[in-house]
Amino acid sequence: MSTRYRFTPYTALVTNLLFPLHERVKQHSSVAVRKGLEESQYWPEEQLRALQLERLRSLLVRAGDSVPYFRDLFKKMDFDPHRDVHGLDVLERLPLMDKALIRTHAERLKAADAAGLARFNTGGSSGEPLVFYIGKERISHDVAAKWRATRWWDVDIGDPEIVVWGSPIELKAQDRVRALRDLVLRTHLLPAFEMSADKLDAFVERIRAHRPRMLFGYPSALSHIARHARDKGQRMDDLGIRVAFVTSERLYEEQRAQITETFGCPVANGYGGRDAGFIAHQCPQGGMHITAEDIIVEILDPAGQPVPRGQPGEIVVTHLATGDFPFIRYRTGDIGVLGTQGCSCGRGLPLLQEIQGRSTDFVVAQDGTVMHGLALVYILRDLPQVAAFRISQESLELTRVQIVLAEPLEEAAFAALRGHVERGFRARLGAGVAVEVERVAQIAPEQSGKFRYVVSKVAAGRAAA
Repeated sequence: MSTRYRFTPYTALVTNLLFPLHERVKQHSSVAVRKGLEESQYWPEEQLRALQLERLRSLLVRAGDSVPYFRDLFKKMDFDPHRDVHGLDVLERLPLMDKALIRTHAERLKAADAAGLARFNTGGSSGEPLVFYIGKERISHDVAAKWRATRWWDVDIGDPEIVVWGSPIELKAQDRVRALRDLVLRTHLLPAFEMSADKLDAFVERIRAHRPRMLFGYPSALSHIARHARDKGQRMDDLGIRVAFVTSERLYEEQRAQITETFGCPVANGYGGRDAGFIAHQCPQGGMHITAEDIIVEILDPAGQPVPRGQPGEIVVTHLATGDFPFIRYRTGDIGVLGTQGCSCGRGLPLLQEIQGRSTDFVVAQDGTVMHGLALVYILRDLPQVAAFRISQESLELTRVQIVLAEPLEEAAFAALRGHVERGFRARLGAGVAVEVERVAQIAPEQSGKFRYVVSKVAAGRAAA
């Protein structure tokens, strides 16, 4: 089964010649990998699991033979990947990896025979940034996985694209070579952390001038631009935009609705990260398909045990193309649910039924009850006086709320608003919780350009003392 893409001549030139040449110069195998992925996506799940087992065995053998950290770990465990890998459940014998472990052992996690490792880091949205390394195999597979998913939506590399992004890594990379590459690929980058009214006016003008076939960015940034265009009475649904790809943040339904209404296109949610890789992407039929050829996803309970499909737990990933710097049973800190049924699109790729958010997107009541931050978001989101907000659970005893007002309020009116928020929060978190509500002029995104509505410093899943 295949999809027919309505290429313009220029897009066909980029897709079939210029971008493959670019990847070959960088010694990436992404073109061949993508072609393989477009075949394997329709394999039955049993065949995909057989491929996973073959690749997992190769990854563990490489780790045990060439990676100092894993060589010592396997020896200590009396685990020999040459003889002991008979099923995917072998992963349950291995300990979990987390950011702290990688920070401590970064040099010893490099394969002795790795060449051309690139240094990467996360944006640090949940704390201290993580520094790690990626080899050409990993880059090739991540590029190919994103490329395959892009083509599901009848767009391709070389189609005009607007990227609304905020990572300093991308923004500092705008040298002449990168600028030339973006020109050839018809990609325009807009900085997501510059969202003043004047900047938003310029963004709307840039988007209209570029007439992109696709958008890519944080859901908070794209929905913010969409609201600005709507409030200005500027039509944006006449540009021929086919899809808006969003990633790196939780996608809220009101954001999806705003982007769809303003830009006149569907929203394709993507899930992954710099560290964990390109984990899943939404197809036009709505399924969040896991990149199963490259990534094994486990869903674990707080004790580290697997949970049945259909039940929530922490998303733990093993990236099968990370032999140079292995990510094996890596804790993402996100909460999700594996699907119990297939997708109507016919792909055999397993599904993430839900991505509930980061563990820090969950709040904990004084009695130890864990609930999603949406329980608090709902209190604020429908208040017409509130234009923007951020919730920070500092402890079981204190939660702070920052509010940007839609228009100035007299003290009595703000006191009434504050009282409403305090009562709502205490009803969910506990009568003894201190709730501090603060008026602010604006809520800045994080350094990466992302925006988080809820941040909890209380570990979800940990009962109150």
